[in-house]
Amino acid sequence: MTPDGPERPFDRLAAQAQDVARTPTPPRPRRFVGHGGGLLAADVWGEASSPPLVLLHGGGQTRHAWDRTGPRLAALGWQVVAPDLRGHGTSAWSADGSYDLDLYAEDIRALVADLGGRPALVGASLGGLGSLLAAGETPGAAIRALVLVDVAHRPDHRGADRIVEFMRRRPDGFADLEEAAAAVSAHLPHRPRADVADRLRHNLRRHGDRWVWHWDPRLLDSFEGRMDPPGMADRLLDAARHIDVPLLLVRGGVSDVVRADIAEEFRDRVPRARQVDVAGAGHMVVGDRNEHFLDAIVPFLEEFRRA
Repeated sequence: MTPDGPERPFDRLAAQAQDVARTPTPPRPRRFVGHGGGLLAADVWGEASSPPLVLLHGGGQTRHAWDRTGPRLAALGWQVVAPDLRGHGTSAWSADGSYDLDLYAEDIRALVADLGGRPALVGASLGGLGSLLAAGETPGAAIRALVLVDVAHRPDHRGADRIVEFMRRRPDGFADLEEAAAAVSAHLPHRPRADVADRLRHNLRRHGDRWVWHWDPRLLDSFEGRMDPPGMADRLLDAARHIDVPLLLVRGGVSDVVRADIAEEFRDRVPRARQVDVAGAGHMVVGDRNEHFLDAIVPFLEEFRRA
């Protein structure tokens, strides 16, 4: 019995996931072939026989954004796959420096087809935009559910510009990890400094005697001034309306990228979409409030794990 009555199956699963949080299982490496033959590096948790769930990080991040999330979801019965998007981490960089959103959508379609099993997609920011196009435009990726993490059909330009400005600020990198942690803490003052420093190593790489961000700097040429090009908002709304699977928008409660009115506009235009806000989280919901993020998505995903 639980204090509130008979134990439910979800209570047992949640307890198992808490055990995983204390003793996380290392992921298995895997590679996928993206659009045009570029290799996508990925981490995988869980049994191959379990239904697949793909975690897609935001721009300027790597697959390690999901290091605390992947094992927990695997403990709940998913085969969890977290790839580095093209141009990020140890995945291939575009030879011509092109990082249009359509390329990310094509990569996601290729990954979904390779996995099979109609995976659920959880896409944060850039990963969410690519997922919307991959699943909502022809040829639509065969998925069972979609979670958008602080991304909708359009951003607040002030928040989006603030992120791009931060990404562009230190092209020469950092002398050490502490200097990088100080820069991130200034950018994300609501996040504990120790939490920042602990995970930064995965977002940086050595370049000579400096630490630089682990993504292709040419990404910024695609991001800057093109975060919301003419016609893109209508295109994304149309894609979302054509997705015939359950859709959840998880918004950071204090996000300066997806304001409350933008989320409301998205729900009004996409009637099937549900929404939950994560209190105290900004645009980087998973890194800001990971436990609360899991609380937001797990009940939704459990509805469709065996679909």
